[in-house]
Amino acid sequence: MRFELRAITQEGRIESLDFQAVDERAARDQAESRGYTVLDVRSRRALLAFGGSRFPVLLFTQELLALVKAGLPLVEAIETLGQKEKRDEWRALLGRIVGVLRQGRPLSAALEQAPAVFSPLYVATVRAAEKTSDLGPALARYVAYQAQIEAIRKRAMNASIYPLILIAAGAIVALFLLLYVVPRFGKIYEDRTADLPFFSQVLIAWGQAVEGHGLLVLAALAGLAVMLGLFLRQKKLRAALGDLLWRVPAFGERLKVYQLARLYRTTGMLLRGGMPLVAALGMSAELLHPVLRERLATATRAITEGLGVAQSLDANGLATPVAMRMLVVGEQGGNMADMLESAASFHDDELARWVDWFTRLFEPLLMALIGLVIGTIVVLMYMPIFELAGNLR
Repeated sequence: MRFELRAITQEGRIESLDFQAVDERAARDQAESRGYTVLDVRSRRALLAFGGSRFPVLLFTQELLALVKAGLPLVEAIETLGQKEKRDEWRALLGRIVGVLRQGRPLSAALEQAPAVFSPLYVATVRAAEKTSDLGPALARYVAYQAQIEAIRKRAMNASIYPLILIAAGAIVALFLLLYVVPRFGKIYEDRTADLPFFSQVLIAWGQAVEGHGLLVLAALAGLAVMLGLFLRQKKLRAALGDLLWRVPAFGERLKVYQLARLYRTTGMLLRGGMPLVAALGMSAELLHPVLRERLATATRAITEGLGVAQSLDANGLATPVAMRMLVVGEQGGNMADMLESAASFHDDELARWVDWFTRLFEPLLMALIGLVIGTIVVLMYMPIFELAGNLR
Protein backbone atom coordinates (compact mmCIF):
# COMPACT_ATOMS: atom_id res chain seq x y z
CA MET A 1 0.00 0.00 0.00
CA ARG A 2 1.23 3.50 -0.83
CA PHE A 3 1.24 6.33 1.72
CA GLU A 4 1.69 10.06 1.33
CA LEU A 5 3.52 11.73 4.23
CA ARG A 6 4.06 15.35 5.21
CA ALA A 7 7.33 15.61 7.07
CA ILE A 8 9.95 18.12 8.21
CA THR A 9 13.46 17.65 6.88
CA GLN A 10 16.60 18.06 8.99
CA GLU A 11 16.97 21.53 7.43
CA GLY A 12 13.49 22.54 8.64
CA ARG A 13 11.64 22.35 5.31
CA ILE A 14 8.24 20.71 4.96
CA GLU A 15 8.11 18.11 2.18
CA SER A 16 5.61 15.61 0.80
CA LEU A 17 6.92 12.04 0.65
CA ASP A 18 5.64 8.91 -1.04
CA PHE A 19 6.35 5.51 0.51
CA GLN A 20 5.34 1.91 -0.21
CA ALA A 21 4.68 0.15 3.10
CA VAL A 22 2.48 -2.43 4.79
CA ASP A 23 0.71 0.07 7.04
CA GLU A 24 0.93 3.63 8.37
CA ARG A 25 3.34 2.71 11.14
CA ALA A 26 5.77 1.10 8.69
CA ALA A 27 5.63 4.18 6.43
CA ARG A 28 6.28 6.45 9.41
CA ASP A 29 9.23 4.29 10.50
CA GLN A 30 10.74 4.43 7.02
CA ALA A 31 10.56 8.22 6.97
CA GLU A 32 11.94 8.63 10.49
CA SER A 33 14.84 6.29 9.69
CA ARG A 34 15.86 8.77 6.97
CA GLY A 35 15.89 11.70 9.37
CA TYR A 36 12.42 13.13 8.75
CA THR A 37 9.99 14.31 11.42
CA VAL A 38 6.58 13.06 10.30
CA LEU A 39 3.61 15.41 10.61
CA ASP A 40 0.86 13.21 9.18
CA VAL A 41 0.37 10.06 7.10
CA ARG A 42 -2.37 9.44 4.55
CA SER A 43 -3.15 6.41 2.45
CA ARG A 44 -2.88 7.05 -1.28
CA ARG A 45 -5.53 5.33 -3.38
CA ALA A 46 -5.54 5.97 -7.11
CA LEU A 47 -8.94 6.90 -8.58
CA LEU A 48 -9.20 3.77 -10.71
CA ALA A 49 -6.68 1.52 -8.97
CA PHE A 50 -8.27 -1.77 -8.08
CA GLY A 51 -6.12 -2.62 -5.11
CA GLY A 52 -2.54 -3.74 -4.82
CA SER A 53 -1.36 -7.08 -3.54
CA ARG A 54 -1.96 -7.74 0.14
CA PHE A 55 0.15 -9.70 2.54
CA PRO A 56 -0.89 -13.38 2.24
CA VAL A 57 -1.85 -14.05 5.85
CA LEU A 58 -3.20 -17.55 5.20
CA LEU A 59 -0.07 -18.63 3.28
CA PHE A 60 2.13 -17.12 6.00
CA THR A 61 0.20 -19.08 8.63
CA GLN A 62 0.50 -22.34 6.71
CA GLU A 63 4.25 -21.89 6.22
CA LEU A 64 4.78 -20.84 9.84
CA LEU A 65 2.81 -23.88 11.00
CA ALA A 66 4.97 -26.19 8.88
CA LEU A 67 8.21 -24.71 10.29
CA VAL A 68 6.97 -24.81 13.88
CA LYS A 69 5.94 -28.44 13.44
CA ALA A 70 9.41 -29.17 12.03
CA GLY A 71 10.89 -28.03 15.36
CA LEU A 72 12.21 -24.56 14.50
CA PRO A 73 11.97 -21.91 17.22
CA LEU A 74 9.41 -19.22 16.50
CA VAL A 75 11.96 -16.45 15.88
CA GLU A 76 14.00 -18.57 13.48
CA ALA A 77 10.85 -19.70 11.66
CA ILE A 78 9.70 -16.12 11.00
CA GLU A 79 13.25 -15.09 10.05
CA THR A 80 13.30 -17.92 7.51
CA LEU A 81 10.01 -16.76 6.03
CA GLY A 82 11.34 -13.20 5.84
CA GLN A 83 14.49 -14.27 4.00
CA LYS A 84 12.51 -15.91 1.20
CA GLU A 85 10.19 -12.94 0.63
CA LYS A 86 10.82 -10.95 -2.54
CA ARG A 87 8.69 -7.90 -1.72
CA ASP A 88 10.49 -5.31 0.39
CA GLU A 89 7.42 -4.29 2.40
CA TRP A 90 6.59 -7.89 3.32
CA ARG A 91 10.20 -8.56 4.31
CA ALA A 92 10.16 -5.40 6.40
CA LEU A 93 6.94 -6.51 8.13
CA LEU A 94 8.40 -9.88 9.12
CA GLY A 95 11.59 -8.15 10.23
CA ARG A 96 9.59 -5.92 12.56
CA ILE A 97 7.83 -8.97 14.00
CA VAL A 98 11.18 -10.65 14.63
CA GLY A 99 12.47 -7.47 16.29
CA VAL A 100 9.55 -7.42 18.72
CA LEU A 101 10.04 -11.11 19.51
CA ARG A 102 13.74 -10.56 20.24
CA GLN A 103 12.70 -7.97 22.83
CA GLY A 104 11.05 -10.80 24.76
CA ARG A 105 7.49 -9.84 23.87
CA PRO A 106 4.89 -12.40 22.69
CA LEU A 107 3.92 -12.96 19.07
CA SER A 108 0.46 -11.48 19.61
CA ALA A 109 2.04 -8.17 20.66
CA ALA A 110 4.13 -8.18 17.48
CA LEU A 111 1.11 -8.90 15.30
CA GLU A 112 -0.89 -6.10 16.95
CA GLN A 113 1.57 -3.59 15.53
CA ALA A 114 0.33 -4.36 12.01
CA PRO A 115 -3.48 -4.04 12.35
CA ALA A 116 -3.89 -3.46 8.61
CA VAL A 117 -2.46 -6.95 7.96
CA PHE A 118 -3.45 -9.13 10.92
CA SER A 119 -7.09 -8.97 11.96
CA PRO A 120 -8.15 -8.76 15.62
CA LEU A 121 -9.50 -12.31 15.25
CA TYR A 122 -6.09 -13.58 14.17
CA VAL A 123 -4.34 -11.77 17.02
CA ALA A 124 -6.89 -13.10 19.54
CA THR A 125 -6.34 -16.65 18.27
CA VAL A 126 -2.58 -16.35 18.77
CA ARG A 127 -2.98 -14.70 22.19
CA ALA A 128 -5.27 -17.47 23.41
CA ALA A 129 -2.74 -20.07 22.20
CA GLU A 130 0.09 -18.32 24.05
CA LYS A 131 -1.72 -18.82 27.34
CA THR A 132 -1.86 -22.59 26.81
CA SER A 133 1.44 -22.92 24.89
CA ASP A 134 -0.20 -24.64 21.92
CA LEU A 135 0.61 -22.26 19.06
CA GLY A 136 0.85 -25.07 16.50
CA PRO A 137 -2.68 -26.44 17.05
CA ALA A 138 -4.04 -22.88 17.16
CA LEU A 139 -2.48 -22.06 13.79
CA ALA A 140 -3.85 -25.32 12.40
CA ARG A 141 -7.34 -24.40 13.64
CA TYR A 142 -7.06 -20.97 12.01
CA VAL A 143 -5.96 -22.49 8.69
CA ALA A 144 -8.89 -24.94 8.78
CA TYR A 145 -11.25 -22.10 9.77
CA GLN A 146 -10.16 -19.92 6.84
CA ALA A 147 -10.38 -22.84 4.42
CA GLN A 148 -13.97 -23.52 5.46
CA ILE A 149 -14.92 -19.83 5.28
CA GLU A 150 -13.38 -19.48 1.82
CA ALA A 151 -15.01 -22.65 0.50
CA ILE A 152 -18.56 -21.26 0.55
CA ARG A 153 -17.38 -17.85 -0.69
CA LYS A 154 -15.54 -19.39 -3.65
CA ARG A 155 -18.55 -21.54 -4.43
CA ALA A 156 -20.72 -18.44 -4.68
CA MET A 157 -18.11 -16.61 -6.79
CA ASN A 158 -17.69 -19.57 -9.15
CA ALA A 159 -21.44 -19.78 -9.55
CA SER A 160 -21.53 -16.10 -10.60
CA ILE A 161 -18.89 -16.41 -13.34
CA TYR A 162 -21.17 -17.87 -16.03
CA PRO A 163 -24.02 -15.36 -15.43
CA LEU A 164 -21.52 -12.50 -15.59
CA ILE A 165 -20.19 -13.84 -18.90
CA LEU A 166 -23.75 -14.03 -20.23
CA ILE A 167 -24.47 -10.46 -19.13
CA ALA A 168 -21.25 -9.20 -20.73
CA ALA A 169 -21.92 -11.05 -24.00
CA GLY A 170 -25.52 -9.82 -24.13
CA ALA A 171 -24.44 -6.24 -23.44
CA ILE A 172 -21.82 -6.41 -26.21
CA VAL A 173 -24.35 -7.73 -28.74
CA ALA A 174 -26.96 -5.15 -27.74
CA LEU A 175 -24.43 -2.30 -27.99
CA PHE A 176 -23.29 -3.57 -31.40
CA LEU A 177 -26.87 -3.51 -32.63
CA LEU A 178 -27.60 -0.09 -31.15
CA LEU A 179 -24.34 1.59 -32.16
CA TYR A 180 -23.68 0.00 -35.56
CA VAL A 181 -26.65 -1.82 -37.04
CA VAL A 182 -29.53 0.48 -36.03
CA PRO A 183 -27.95 3.68 -37.50
CA ARG A 184 -27.62 1.95 -40.89
CA PHE A 185 -31.21 0.73 -40.81
CA GLY A 186 -32.25 4.27 -39.96
CA LYS A 187 -31.04 5.51 -43.34
CA ILE A 188 -33.43 3.10 -45.08
CA TYR A 189 -36.48 4.52 -43.27
CA GLU A 190 -35.55 8.23 -43.24
CA ASP A 191 -38.18 9.17 -45.84
CA ARG A 192 -41.11 7.45 -44.16
CA THR A 193 -40.63 7.96 -40.43
CA ALA A 194 -44.23 9.12 -40.08
CA ASP A 195 -45.52 5.72 -41.21
CA LEU A 196 -43.37 3.75 -38.75
CA PRO A 197 -44.64 2.33 -35.43
CA PHE A 198 -43.84 4.48 -32.40
CA PHE A 199 -41.13 2.25 -30.94
CA SER A 200 -39.50 1.87 -34.34
CA GLN A 201 -39.42 5.66 -34.60
CA VAL A 202 -37.71 5.82 -31.20
CA LEU A 203 -35.15 3.25 -32.34
CA ILE A 204 -34.50 5.10 -35.61
CA ALA A 205 -34.17 8.41 -33.74
CA TRP A 206 -31.57 6.75 -31.54
CA GLY A 207 -29.74 5.55 -34.67
CA GLN A 208 -29.74 9.06 -36.11
CA ALA A 209 -28.38 10.46 -32.85
CA VAL A 210 -25.58 7.90 -32.87
CA GLU A 211 -24.84 8.64 -36.55
CA GLY A 212 -24.62 12.38 -35.96
CA HIS A 213 -23.00 12.41 -32.50
CA GLY A 214 -21.24 9.06 -32.21
CA LEU A 215 -18.29 10.29 -30.15
CA LEU A 216 -20.60 12.11 -27.75
CA VAL A 217 -22.74 8.99 -27.26
CA LEU A 218 -19.64 6.84 -26.65
CA ALA A 219 -18.30 9.41 -24.18
CA ALA A 220 -21.63 9.41 -22.34
CA LEU A 221 -21.64 5.60 -22.11
CA ALA A 222 -18.04 5.60 -20.88
CA GLY A 223 -18.92 8.27 -18.34
CA LEU A 224 -21.83 6.18 -17.06
CA ALA A 225 -19.54 3.16 -16.73
CA VAL A 226 -16.99 5.20 -14.76
CA MET A 227 -19.68 6.67 -12.52
CA LEU A 228 -21.05 3.20 -11.85
CA GLY A 229 -17.56 1.99 -10.93
CA LEU A 230 -17.04 4.93 -8.56
CA PHE A 231 -20.51 4.39 -7.14
CA LEU A 232 -19.73 0.79 -6.27
CA ARG A 233 -16.42 1.78 -4.66
CA GLN A 234 -18.10 4.02 -2.07
CA LYS A 235 -18.32 2.19 1.25
CA LYS A 236 -21.53 3.93 2.32
CA LEU A 237 -23.25 3.17 -0.97
CA ARG A 238 -22.10 -0.46 -0.88
CA ALA A 239 -23.45 -0.66 2.65
CA ALA A 240 -26.77 0.78 1.45
CA LEU A 241 -26.94 -1.83 -1.33
CA GLY A 242 -26.16 -4.52 1.22
CA ASP A 243 -28.98 -3.29 3.45
CA LEU A 244 -31.30 -3.37 0.45
CA LEU A 245 -30.37 -7.00 -0.27
CA TRP A 246 -31.05 -7.85 3.38
CA ARG A 247 -34.64 -6.64 2.87
CA VAL A 248 -35.23 -8.96 -0.10
CA PRO A 249 -36.94 -12.01 1.49
CA ALA A 250 -35.03 -14.80 -0.31
CA PHE A 251 -31.61 -13.15 -0.33
CA GLY A 252 -31.95 -11.60 3.11
CA GLU A 253 -32.67 -14.93 4.76
CA ARG A 254 -29.68 -16.60 3.06
CA LEU A 255 -27.38 -13.74 3.97
CA LYS A 256 -28.49 -14.05 7.57
CA VAL A 257 -27.79 -17.81 7.57
CA TYR A 258 -24.34 -17.17 6.06
CA GLN A 259 -23.57 -14.63 8.78
CA LEU A 260 -24.82 -16.93 11.53
CA ALA A 261 -22.69 -19.78 10.18
CA ARG A 262 -19.65 -17.49 10.42
CA LEU A 263 -20.66 -16.56 13.97
CA TYR A 264 -20.92 -20.21 15.02
CA ARG A 265 -17.68 -21.25 13.33
CA THR A 266 -15.66 -18.32 14.65
CA THR A 267 -16.97 -18.67 18.20
CA GLY A 268 -16.32 -22.42 18.14
CA MET A 269 -12.73 -21.90 16.97
CA LEU A 270 -12.06 -19.35 19.71
CA LEU A 271 -13.60 -21.61 22.36
CA ARG A 272 -11.32 -24.44 21.24
CA GLY A 273 -8.39 -22.08 21.71
CA GLY A 274 -9.32 -21.51 25.34
CA MET A 275 -11.07 -18.13 25.07
CA PRO A 276 -14.06 -17.54 27.39
CA LEU A 277 -17.47 -17.64 25.73
CA VAL A 278 -18.38 -13.97 26.28
CA ALA A 279 -15.02 -12.80 24.92
CA ALA A 280 -15.37 -15.15 21.93
CA LEU A 281 -18.82 -13.78 21.12
CA GLY A 282 -17.51 -10.22 21.36
CA MET A 283 -14.67 -11.04 18.97
CA SER A 284 -17.04 -12.75 16.52
CA ALA A 285 -19.35 -9.71 16.50
CA GLU A 286 -16.92 -7.86 14.23
CA LEU A 287 -17.79 -10.26 11.39
CA LEU A 288 -21.54 -9.64 11.51
CA HIS A 289 -23.91 -7.23 9.82
CA PRO A 290 -24.67 -4.20 12.06
CA VAL A 291 -28.22 -5.43 12.74
CA LEU A 292 -27.01 -8.83 13.91
CA ARG A 293 -24.16 -7.19 15.81
CA GLU A 294 -26.65 -5.26 17.94
CA ARG A 295 -28.62 -8.43 18.60
CA LEU A 296 -25.46 -10.27 19.60
CA ALA A 297 -24.58 -7.51 22.05
CA THR A 298 -27.99 -7.92 23.66
CA ALA A 299 -27.59 -11.69 23.77
CA THR A 300 -24.11 -11.37 25.30
CA ARG A 301 -25.47 -9.16 28.08
CA ALA A 302 -28.15 -11.75 28.79
CA ILE A 303 -25.49 -14.49 29.00
CA THR A 304 -23.43 -12.46 31.47
CA GLU A 305 -26.58 -12.08 33.57
CA GLY A 306 -26.85 -15.85 33.86
CA LEU A 307 -29.23 -16.87 31.05
CA GLY A 308 -28.39 -19.91 28.92
CA VAL A 309 -26.48 -19.50 25.66
CA ALA A 310 -29.13 -21.19 23.51
CA GLN A 311 -31.96 -19.23 25.15
CA SER A 312 -30.16 -15.89 24.80
CA LEU A 313 -29.25 -16.39 21.13
CA ASP A 314 -32.70 -17.69 20.24
CA ALA A 315 -34.45 -14.79 21.96
CA ASN A 316 -32.47 -12.34 19.79
CA GLY A 317 -32.95 -14.17 16.49
CA LEU A 318 -29.43 -15.56 16.35
CA ALA A 319 -30.23 -19.28 16.48
CA THR A 320 -31.76 -21.26 13.65
CA PRO A 321 -33.91 -24.27 14.64
CA VAL A 322 -31.01 -26.64 13.91
CA ALA A 323 -28.49 -24.49 15.77
CA MET A 324 -30.89 -24.15 18.71
CA ARG A 325 -31.03 -27.91 19.22
CA MET A 326 -27.27 -28.27 18.91
CA LEU A 327 -26.62 -25.43 21.35
CA VAL A 328 -28.91 -27.03 23.92
CA VAL A 329 -27.01 -30.30 23.54
CA GLY A 330 -23.71 -28.42 23.78
CA GLU A 331 -24.74 -26.72 27.01
CA GLN A 332 -25.85 -29.97 28.58
CA GLY A 333 -22.82 -31.95 27.45
CA GLY A 334 -20.19 -29.25 27.94
CA ASN A 335 -18.99 -29.45 24.33
CA MET A 336 -20.21 -26.11 23.05
CA ALA A 337 -17.29 -25.67 20.62
CA ASP A 338 -18.09 -28.95 18.86
CA MET A 339 -21.79 -28.13 18.58
CA LEU A 340 -21.12 -24.63 17.22
CA GLU A 341 -18.82 -25.98 14.53
CA SER A 342 -21.32 -28.71 13.66
CA ALA A 343 -24.07 -26.10 13.28
CA ALA A 344 -21.79 -24.00 11.06
CA SER A 345 -20.98 -27.01 8.85
CA PHE A 346 -24.69 -27.87 8.52
CA HIS A 347 -25.55 -24.34 7.39
CA ASP A 348 -22.55 -24.17 5.04
CA ASP A 349 -23.82 -27.30 3.28
CA GLU A 350 -27.32 -25.83 3.20
CA LEU A 351 -26.02 -22.63 1.59
CA ALA A 352 -24.00 -24.60 -0.97
CA ARG A 353 -27.14 -26.48 -2.02
CA TRP A 354 -29.10 -23.23 -2.27
CA VAL A 355 -26.38 -21.61 -4.42
CA ASP A 356 -26.47 -24.59 -6.80
CA TRP A 357 -30.27 -24.46 -7.00
CA PHE A 358 -30.37 -20.71 -7.57
CA THR A 359 -27.69 -20.93 -10.27
CA ARG A 360 -29.61 -23.60 -12.17
CA LEU A 361 -32.74 -21.43 -12.00
CA PHE A 362 -31.13 -18.05 -12.67
CA GLU A 363 -29.03 -18.96 -15.73
CA PRO A 364 -31.92 -19.92 -18.07
CA LEU A 365 -33.94 -16.92 -16.87
CA LEU A 366 -31.00 -14.66 -17.62
CA MET A 367 -30.54 -16.18 -21.08
CA ALA A 368 -34.25 -15.68 -21.78
CA LEU A 369 -34.04 -12.03 -20.69
CA ILE A 370 -30.98 -11.35 -22.87
CA GLY A 371 -32.69 -13.04 -25.81
CA LEU A 372 -35.82 -10.94 -25.22
CA VAL A 373 -33.84 -7.68 -25.24
CA ILE A 374 -31.88 -8.53 -28.38
CA GLY A 375 -34.95 -9.97 -30.09
CA THR A 376 -36.93 -6.81 -29.33
CA ILE A 377 -34.28 -4.63 -30.96
CA VAL A 378 -34.20 -6.83 -34.06
CA VAL A 379 -38.01 -6.99 -34.36
CA LEU A 380 -38.30 -3.19 -34.04
CA MET A 381 -35.75 -2.80 -36.83
CA TYR A 382 -37.57 -5.18 -39.16
CA MET A 383 -41.16 -4.28 -38.23
CA PRO A 384 -41.52 -1.65 -41.03
CA ILE A 385 -40.37 -4.25 -43.56
CA PHE A 386 -42.98 -6.69 -42.25
CA GLU A 387 -45.67 -4.02 -42.59
CA LEU A 388 -44.54 -3.11 -46.10
CA ALA A 389 -44.65 -6.77 -47.14
CA GLY A 390 -48.15 -7.04 -45.70
CA ASN A 391 -49.32 -3.99 -47.68
CA LEU A 392 -48.06 -5.47 -50.93
CA ARG A 393 -50.42 -8.45 -50.66
